[in-house]
Amino acid sequence: MTFNGLGMNLGNLSRLSSAKTRSISPENFTGEKGKGGMATEGTGKRASRDLGQGWKVSPSVKIEAGTTFTLAEIDGSGAIQQIWMTPTGNWRYSILRIYWDDQEHPSVECPVGDFFACGWGEYAQVSSLAIGVNPGSAFNSYWEMPFRKKCRITMTNIAEEDMILYYQINYVLTDVPEDCAYFHAQFRRTNPVKYKDVYTILDGVEGRGHYVGTYVAWGSNNNGWWGEGELKFFMDGDDEFPTICGTGTEDYFCGSYNFDKSPTHDGGYTTFTSPYAGFHQVIRPNESDYRSQLRMGMYRWHIPDPIRFEEDLRVTMQALGWGYNGRYLPLQDDIASVAYWYQTLPHAPFPALPERDFLMVI
Repeated sequence: MTFNGLGMNLGNLSRLSSAKTRSISPENFTGEKGKGGMATEGTGKRASRDLGQGWKVSPSVKIEAGTTFTLAEIDGSGAIQQIWMTPTGNWRYSILRIYWDDQEHPSVECPVGDFFACGWGEYAQVSSLAIGVNPGSAFNSYWEMPFRKKCRITMTNIAEEDMILYYQINYVLTDVPEDCAYFHAQFRRTNPVKYKDVYTILDGVEGRGHYVGTYVAWGSNNNGWWGEGELKFFMDGDDEFPTICGTGTEDYFCGSYNFDKSPTHDGGYTTFTSPYAGFHQVIRPNESDYRSQLRMGMYRWHIPDPIRFEEDLRVTMQALGWGYNGRYLPLQDDIASVAYWYQTLPHAPFPALPERDFLMVI
């Protein structure tokens, strides 16, 4: 692909480009050149009362309960390169949506915490190439998100309380090559998974593209080990059996043997966060890692190994643990997920997002 300034790495960091760098934040809502820091009203006005214009007058926005705020609206062609934000309030009740070009339906629709791999509403460090989460609630996305006509990003506050949001969206205005697809992310949750049912991470995808990532927030409702289930990728007409079938849940997330470094599996889970995969969050209700009500977060980015499809895609995961006498046990756990992929437009509309009570972390 001809270098166009969409994305850079160490191999091309020294190369010049005609791409135009822009940034949207509460200090420059439009991203216009030479228009940053001009606010005379904003959430920082009281703090900067003796300093005046140019001194952090508008560093954040207040999004009132039950309202939607447009974070960014960009005309032309280019790409989102980085998003930083730090939302207050309940992260499941702040819904991030992104619309590409003239599409009626969002290509990204997800509670903000889950999009940034923090589905349980509690901080956990993430040090990966695509998502970074840093103290105390700093959410960062490095997914490249190209657009050809327009980009619109919104945040909807479905809570009963107002929220404060600091954010910055860094992007580039440039030509987008014909072979660039559009970024998508979709949230789902089932609580509990029905006995012997398979949890669906993604289905209904039509078009050409490639799957690039999975985040899962898993709440265990049983004692014992929960991660024996296989992840399966059904693509391009696959029916009963998939083209790709993994060997276990912790295996898919690039771990092994219960994420337990003890050879006898009595040492407890070991969290990790790495460029492409992580088991980065374990919220323990008691001293044992093999008791009910454990809550966990894990991610897997298919950056070096995207899963390519030509016509359609469906992704499933079994909720499966160990029962008695060495038998597998289908589980009835609380599972939420985010699927990340690129595809051509138009895309099929997403299933309706669960209502607020069904989003709640209980």
